[in-house]
Amino acid sequence: MSWQTIGLMRNEILILLAILIVLLADLFLPESKKKAVIHTAHLTFSVVLIAGFFPYAEGKLFGGSFVTQPLIGFFKTILNIGVMLIMLQAVEWIERDLIPQGFASEFYILMWSSLLGLDFMISSGDFLMFYLGLELASLPVGAMVAFEFFKKRSAEAAIKYVMLAAMSSAVMLFGISLIYATSGSIYFHDILHSSRIPLLELVGFVMMVSGIAFKISLVPFHFWTADVYEGAPTVVSNYLSVISKGAAVFILMILLFVPLRRYQQTWTFMLYGLAIVTMFTGNFFALRQQNMKRFLAYSSIAQAGFILLGVIGGNVMALKTVIYFVLIYIFSNVAAFGAVHVIAMKSGKENIKDYEGLYRTNPRISLILMLSLFSLAGIPPVAGFFGKFFLYSTAASKGFYWLVFIAVVNVTISLYYYLLPVRAAFLRTSDNPIPYFKSDIYTKIGFILLAVGLILIGLYSPLYEYIAEISKIL
Repeated sequence: MSWQTIGLMRNEILILLAILIVLLADLFLPESKKKAVIHTAHLTFSVVLIAGFFPYAEGKLFGGSFVTQPLIGFFKTILNIGVMLIMLQAVEWIERDLIPQGFASEFYILMWSSLLGLDFMISSGDFLMFYLGLELASLPVGAMVAFEFFKKRSAEAAIKYVMLAAMSSAVMLFGISLIYATSGSIYFHDILHSSRIPLLELVGFVMMVSGIAFKISLVPFHFWTADVYEGAPTVVSNYLSVISKGAAVFILMILLFVPLRRYQQTWTFMLYGLAIVTMFTGNFFALRQQNMKRFLAYSSIAQAGFILLGVIGGNVMALKTVIYFVLIYIFSNVAAFGAVHVIAMKSGKENIKDYEGLYRTNPRISLILMLSLFSLAGIPPVAGFFGKFFLYSTAASKGFYWLVFIAVVNVTISLYYYLLPVRAAFLRTSDNPIPYFKSDIYTKIGFILLAVGLILIGLYSPLYEYIAEISKIL
């Protein structure tokens, strides 16, 4: 293995080393010092995160199966940032629930293994690497969803996720086989220029996109989302809603813009319809929710519909806009789920009504919740406003004015339900509010980073300019 190979795959190699280090630490640490696994995990993953900020070269490995360039490297760094923020929020939960059961290291190993699969998936240059990365990313998540095995709803959520994920993978794999049968190749760039039976390939394309739509929670492939998010540990729901979904959006763009580009007229029409039904379904179901995890689950479905406004552009502008929005979405959703997680940890309460009077007892966590929900709603000057603005601009630049109008209608609907928890926390009073609590230092650091990010990402224009500079269709 040459230094050039190590440089191109440094993120994957470092994640694998981090997994091995945590595994060895768990093997050799005595039972009385198992908490040191947490510190070891944060230290080793910090190295992975810092390494991602160094420039990535452009190159291919394994005959073109593995592809990397600055844009792919930057997106991996975005995923690493999201994982680190989730890890910071998970420390108190791991100390309270997992260390006594002896499963602290397993949580980190499973999450990083899933991240490793996502990295291979977004660096794939052919369908074999894509599918292997997808499966490596999906299988550990099934175990993570069931991590609170002492709770019935966690086991039920895991069964639902695994069964539906297996079905979506089977549909996707059959679609890939049809594409291979018609083109004679599994490489993305080869498929772009060769097809002997276009209609059969089109059927394969629809099946493959359906499988990815399951990962993104697009309607009608969204039925698992609310039940799994509610039943899984909140940190796992957080991971599913931002890291897994963000990577799936990125690979969807690669597949649509490269091997399936000649079907742009077809998939534009399909994404147009998916965006509309996904936005309306997510928003209308979110209106009815009282449980905050189900509330954020339907919110994430609606946000997936908004993301399609960018994807539908099908050009470099679409690429940079969606990546910028995913970065903002990660900070917004991690903050929202983090606030829900901390409140549930301290009080055991997850319903919106339980948040009445929260600002009077816990003003800081209330402010974090407000910032995150304002960002998801697209209220200025929080970062989410700028993300949605660029999505609208991308769709409008392609002439999809009616779609932009429908999106604005959905934003108006979402404003109502995003303000419900804020109203409960700030404007309502309760005879039995959630009592004052303190968070650990890791959680505090995580919330400070999230609050700064939600303000600065939208206002710091060089970040968007950098994304635009490195963006290009593979």
